[in-house]
Amino acid sequence: MIYLFDTNILIEASNRYYGLDFAPGFWHFIEKEAKKITLKSSDMVLAELQEYEGELSDWAQDRKEIFDISSDSPEIQENFKKVANYVNNHAVYSDTNKAKFLAKADPWLIATAMHLETIIVTHEVKVADNSKQVKIPNVAHEFGVETINTFEMIRRLGGRFELGSTQ
Repeated sequence: MIYLFDTNILIEASNRYYGLDFAPGFWHFIEKEAKKITLKSSDMVLAELQEYEGELSDWAQDRKEIFDISSDSPEIQENFKKVANYVNNHAVYSDTNKAKFLAKADPWLIATAMHLETIIVTHEVKVADNSKQVKIPNVAHEFGVETINTFEMIRRLGGRFELGSTQ
C-alpha cells in the first residue's frame, strides 16, 4: 500500500512534535519509506512546501524524489475534474471555502489517491455533513479514498523512534 501525505503532515511535524532539529528519526523514516515507495506525495505538495521559507522548504527541495507524482497525468487531471465538480456543486459548502480548497494541493491529493488507489495521510478530520468547511476526509470519502493521520501511518508501517543514550 502507498501512503500519500498532505502538506500539513510535514508542516505540523516540523513546527511541533518532530522538529528537524531534534527528531531526525522521523525524517529518516519518511525518507526510508519513500525509497521503498510506501510513502510518497505529489508535485502540488512540494509546491506548497516551497512557499514556506526555511528548514522544511529546504528539506523538501533536497528530496524532490519524494514528491515525484505528477499532477500532469491525464488520469489525475480527469479525477481532479470530478473532485472539483463535486466540491463546486456541493450545496452546503460556502463559495469561499470551495475556492480555498480548490486552490490548494488538497483536491489534487484526492485525485491522485483515486488514480493510484492510495491512502491519504492528513491531519484534517472529517467534519459534520452540514459544515460549510471543505475537508479532505469528507471529499475523499465521497470517492472511496481512505484518510488516516500521521500516527496511524507510522503504526501501520511499523515505525519506531527511539531516543539515544542520555549519558
